[in-house]
Amino acid sequence: MLSKKTKYGIKALTFLARQEDQTPVAIADIAKSENISIKFLESILLLLRNSGFLGAKKGKGGGYYLIKEPKDINMAKVYRILEGPIALLPCASHNFYEKCDDCQDEVACAVRKLMTEVRDNTLKILENNTLADIAF
Repeated sequence: MLSKKTKYGIKALTFLARQEDQTPVAIADIAKSENISIKFLESILLLLRNSGFLGAKKGKGGGYYLIKEPKDINMAKVYRILEGPIALLPCASHNFYEKCDDCQDEVACAVRKLMTEVRDNTLKILENNTLADIAF
């Protein structure tokens, strides 16, 4: 299941993408509009800022803003930053592979086979969508 961190991160990015001008938006405004706790949202936006998606301005008129065009923000990258691996099992992951402790034959494992297919289809959907695709 998608974590609240990822859900709220995508909602916040979508909110910022829909702003007419890319002036900074206060955390409180995003939180109120998207019904997200300010404290939780602060940590999510900081992570997105440190990952190169957002910029921040301090002081009066400050807040967060996109530093990339929405069309240049790939949802697979956003997902990996917020959620971690796309695969549901470590043995089916491209970037976070680990052998399962209980697996005797990874090649013949029916669970791994199914979860690899789930990963491939999920990855295809995420890679083929940008923030612009989902925000507008």
